[in-house]
Amino acid sequence: MREFDYVVVGAGSAGCILAARLSEDPDVTVALLEAGGSDNSLFIRMPTALSIPMNMDTFNWGYESEPEPHLDARQMDCPRGKVMGGSSSINGMAFVRGNAHDIDQWEQLGAKGWNYANCLPYYKRMESWHLGENQYRGGKGPVGINAGNDMKLNPLYEAFIHAGEDAGYPFTADYNGYQQEGFGQKHMSVADGERASSSRSYLAVAKSRPNLNIIPRVTADQVLFDGKKAIGVRYRTSGRYLKVFAKREVILSAGSIGSPALLQRSGIGPANVLEAADVPVRIESAGVGANLQDHLEVYFQYECTQPVSLNRHLSWWRKGLIGARWVMTKQGLGATNHFESCGFIRSRAGLKWPNIQYHFLPGAMRYDGRAAFAGDGFQVHVGPNKPQSRGYVAIRSADAYAKPIIRFNYLEHEQDKQDWRDTIRLTREVLQQKSLNEFRGAEIQPGLHIESDEAIDAWVRANVESAYHPSCSVKMGADDDNMAVLDEQCRVRGVDGLRVVDSSIFPSITNGNLNAPSMMVGERAADLIRGQSLPAEDAPVWVPDNWQDNQRSVTGGDR
Repeated sequence: MREFDYVVVGAGSAGCILAARLSEDPDVTVALLEAGGSDNSLFIRMPTALSIPMNMDTFNWGYESEPEPHLDARQMDCPRGKVMGGSSSINGMAFVRGNAHDIDQWEQLGAKGWNYANCLPYYKRMESWHLGENQYRGGKGPVGINAGNDMKLNPLYEAFIHAGEDAGYPFTADYNGYQQEGFGQKHMSVADGERASSSRSYLAVAKSRPNLNIIPRVTADQVLFDGKKAIGVRYRTSGRYLKVFAKREVILSAGSIGSPALLQRSGIGPANVLEAADVPVRIESAGVGANLQDHLEVYFQYECTQPVSLNRHLSWWRKGLIGARWVMTKQGLGATNHFESCGFIRSRAGLKWPNIQYHFLPGAMRYDGRAAFAGDGFQVHVGPNKPQSRGYVAIRSADAYAKPIIRFNYLEHEQDKQDWRDTIRLTREVLQQKSLNEFRGAEIQPGLHIESDEAIDAWVRANVESAYHPSCSVKMGADDDNMAVLDEQCRVRGVDGLRVVDSSIFPSITNGNLNAPSMMVGERAADLIRGQSLPAEDAPVWVPDNWQDNQRSVTGGDR
């Protein structure tokens, strides 16, 4: 069978959801193309093994940026999932919807209808919150969300939350609900002790449907057209070119790097990029690949004076015991991503909602699992989440196997540099609070000598890493916005029968990890394609009374 109603390219965070939702109608046929293969790896399923699949070529496209001019010409890793579930199968499983105002900002930037009231029902529809359904959370959705071991296995988690309160920030009982700002418990996309990727959450049920055809291990080469109408996709597999056709629509869900590259290979993009790659221009669209945004973060690390950190579990035999317990029971340290407390704050007065995020880890180590030093430690992953700098994605040639040019232009904007200075100082202030006194030893990094603007700037340039949240490279927007590739229905302007649905469509990046909003986009877009929608829900959200004049507010959620 080579003709379907819908052809979806990319079985990632949004693509799995689209395929599952569209195929709920038995009269509709769906083809789902994916470059990777099965996600049934122990390393993918076990939450504590999160760093392993990201570092395996089997599961990761292995992109990297061009030398970044404002980061001492460093090339930055840009891992993207190449497996069923896409990046939801190799990410850190942190579940953060973003602030309600982030979503409202999308509509303010021209994506009509993409506001918090319209999107909240889709956040709720997709999740099964372990504490049950309420005004903000869903209780019966496909994606299981919990809080790991509920901070019970390590006293450092609560000490970090109390340190935030000591510094004058509020407590938040649910940062994905009424109040994001403050310090509280972290949530993760883990169900019954296993990673809750979009593949496991949606396709595990849908894949048995006779009207859904999943085509793995194929590389989408270009969209096929009949005049201005998209009619299918040409793909490569085992050295051959094959074609699959769509009677209704082609939907690209190849991610913030893959989707703009596929559009450009299909002749839709900036004329200068296409001409340089020797691709005939079908539709000149300046915004394809532009507006690229990402989050940066650093590890703020301290020695721990008590023998309670995860560093004690890094020996091979302790890892073996953790793995064995998880295999037998799906419990213990193997069933968590270890980020079980967190914080969201504003870096300066005049910001209405947070722009800095903390992931607290009761250990001092790199993301790849290597210890930072010999001994006990703890750290926070921290960075400003609303950057002003913008980058781009551009193909080098028409070859689908040639990795594209990726340049984020990190820290190009002066405000981004100032946000980092504020972040370092505010973070050190939190970590020096009394609630951490009984655990805190010496500051490993940045080091107390990193204090002046110049020293902070230099340290950040040398040590900052991507948080792996590339997005916004095929943005939605208004008809009069020349850089808006898509309309509010996710349709590509200038052609018929072609949509993009993934994190590339965000007009602006959200304050938080991107898997949750990416899945929400898949849920809502599926309804837009089907010509239906859930009723809007006008749930109130917290805004500090003094945000115009003060950087922090102690008023907020009750314990």
